[in-house]
Amino acid sequence: MFQTGSRVRRVSYRTGPFLVVLESDHLPLVDLLCEFYPPAWIGTAEGVTSFHVQMSRVGGIRRWTRPQVRFRIDGPSPFEPYPLDHAFPLFEWGLNWCIAMRAHQFLMLHAAVVERGGRALILPAAPGAGKSTLCAALVLRGWRLLSDEFGLCDLSTGLMVPLPRAVPLKNESIQVIRAFSADAHFGPLFPKTRKGDVSHLRPPAESLRRQQEPARPAHIVFPRFEPAAPLQVHALASSEGFVRLAYNAFNYQFLGGDGFAALTRLVSRCDCYNLLFGSLGDAVTALEDLCAA
Repeated sequence: MFQTGSRVRRVSYRTGPFLVVLESDHLPLVDLLCEFYPPAWIGTAEGVTSFHVQMSRVGGIRRWTRPQVRFRIDGPSPFEPYPLDHAFPLFEWGLNWCIAMRAHQFLMLHAAVVERGGRALILPAAPGAGKSTLCAALVLRGWRLLSDEFGLCDLSTGLMVPLPRAVPLKNESIQVIRAFSADAHFGPLFPKTRKGDVSHLRPPAESLRRQQEPARPAHIVFPRFEPAAPLQVHALASSEGFVRLAYNAFNYQFLGGDGFAALTRLVSRCDCYNLLFGSLGDAVTALEDLCAA
């Protein structure tokens, strides 16, 4: 559904298993959203709304001096207002928060997930480990993007559920990916956000088209970037993989026995590795060789 009015625009779109409705009086935000998720996916979504988001400009004197925007979900606002020119990063980060708080029908991993040949490569990592940069590089090498932020594992089937969205790259990673591939399509640069300079890599059209196709988990690799570090790939015992994956799960404890069963099944289906890299190109080649083998 897509509506326009004198002050507020309303748009709905499907991202993976979720139906998102956005209402905003900041029209550049809606225009940018439509650029990242083209008309084939914008405005045609139907079903029960997962997240009803309002992004509205803050009134009063703030409307004219240092304008701000506020994120609301079903009415309440969980965050302080952001600068108006950071509305798109706020919307993407706010939607992450909504998923983390509500999507407990899945085991949620803090992991990038890509797919090739029907087999999913899961890259769990703490912030700063190079997960998003590595994910972006693999996608630019032809892997299907399932997710950069949330590895969604279906509790009943054990399959990885796609959630292809914009990949936020920060600071030096932006230029690294620009140099890695001339095919990288970035949105605007948002300088001096709360996470530094941020620019979003647009999700490939093919990944969006196939966002209802789950993938079978095959490999779990824990990446860590260190400048000038020699490439190291080491196999991990399943027990160590389980502990580290549980540490990188948003809702493992919340799910209780279901979370334990899902994580056990996921690790039993996958080979687990540790990856240390200082060269992005070497890391991509190593992962492609590992998954091909």
